[in-house]
Amino acid sequence: MTDKQNKILIVDDEQNILWVLKKGLEKKNYRVHTASSGQEALKKLAANQYLMMFSDIFMEDTDGLQLLEHTRKVSPDLKVVMMTAQDTMNNTIEAMRLGAYDYITKPFDFEEIFRLIDKAETARSVSAPTSDLSDQNQEAGAQDAISSIIGKSKRMQEIFKTIGKSAGSDLSVLITGESGTGKEMVANTLHQYSHRKDQPFICINCAAISRELLESELFGHERGAFTGAIETKIGKFQQADRGTLFLDEIGDMELPLQAKILRVLQNNEFYRVGGKNPITVNVRVIAATNQNLADMMDLKQFREDLYHRLNVIHIDMPPLRERLEDVPLLANHFIHRYADSLSCGKVYLSPDVERILGGYHWSGNIRELENVIKRALMLALSGPILPEHLPPHLQEDVTIDDEGQWDERLNRLLKDFLLNNHEEGTIYETLVQKIEKHLFEILLSKYSGKQVATAKALGINRNTLKRKIDSMKISPKNHKSNGS
Repeated sequence: MTDKQNKILIVDDEQNILWVLKKGLEKKNYRVHTASSGQEALKKLAANQYLMMFSDIFMEDTDGLQLLEHTRKVSPDLKVVMMTAQDTMNNTIEAMRLGAYDYITKPFDFEEIFRLIDKAETARSVSAPTSDLSDQNQEAGAQDAISSIIGKSKRMQEIFKTIGKSAGSDLSVLITGESGTGKEMVANTLHQYSHRKDQPFICINCAAISRELLESELFGHERGAFTGAIETKIGKFQQADRGTLFLDEIGDMELPLQAKILRVLQNNEFYRVGGKNPITVNVRVIAATNQNLADMMDLKQFREDLYHRLNVIHIDMPPLRERLEDVPLLANHFIHRYADSLSCGKVYLSPDVERILGGYHWSGNIRELENVIKRALMLALSGPILPEHLPPHLQEDVTIDDEGQWDERLNRLLKDFLLNNHEEGTIYETLVQKIEKHLFEILLSKYSGKQVATAKALGINRNTLKRKIDSMKISPKNHKSNGS
């Protein structure tokens, strides 16, 4: 344990609190420094590095929350636990808002103190990723300047190729895929890489506007065209002139309005609601939907001629569960994007969280991942994002699939073992002995060296266990707890 990891600072103006905490922590071999005021604490923070700081909120000459706020600025990675006898909602919310690692009330239980320190040590033991993560963050940051389409999977590489080939044309594009897969980002990227990039990129969600208002939103209306039309309104098609119009959720558009969209695509002109003169525009149309338009055409809910007009170039966005290799890159992209506003220091994914994210089904796709990372940044503040920072349902989902993931990990370990050129004819015996030895040692530790309990858990005779541990030279005494 390094000096930094072994050192804890206690700040309180009550000497008995300082004495009790100091003695209790020193019994666990921690080096404890104390300060009875905020000024004294700041001096010790400037001269030392600490694993944690426990600070009272209300002290005679110091506002503990101000000390917390200052500490977060100068030592963003330091875990600060606030203590108070006044357990109010405002105190708790304000302490956590300002970046406290946790909040405890007096009189406190030492078990709770040790639990918090164990959590901090666990977080400290998760090393920050080096070059790979740095490269990923740099790449994510570079892509963020253009678009949020992130991915190295084969499916995404094919989509990037399609975007590159079609961006320079004025052909219509239909983007399909589940909600949250990034359809609008693809449309935006097509616009940014086109010759229209300096002209407007106008978006409209066809599902978010009532049928009665959608026509007016798209084409505009003349003054007096209907009750409430007190002035002439310019529609989205005219706003997007010389640029790009993105029609999101085109599958929710009513059939009569579909016919008018088709007319614009054919003739590049339209009429405002209540208008008598045609308006000519030069607009590239990109449409998107999460519905199956082929099924809708069979049901006569979507016009086949409009479908073929829109579907000149088709881009199908894969759900995130079909490109799980992109999840770490996307997660780091969102960390890069939101870290400054939602965290207080360097934040990164722990290996356990990478495993969880990589095994989740992501029914909400990229949008769900984005929200998971936002939540984790807010809770982690600095250091590694741990499983406890993830939503409970996500962890439960992965737990359901734990058997499959365990089998996958075991399969990788066996392959690694077989690559080590073991002598033919001894592979089975060598492997079984290795597994048995680890299994026996783990269970002996769990049951404090008690062979009867270990044998019962294994489902074998105690004599069989004793014979095996003797042959493997395992000493049960080494696995007894200090109190046994």
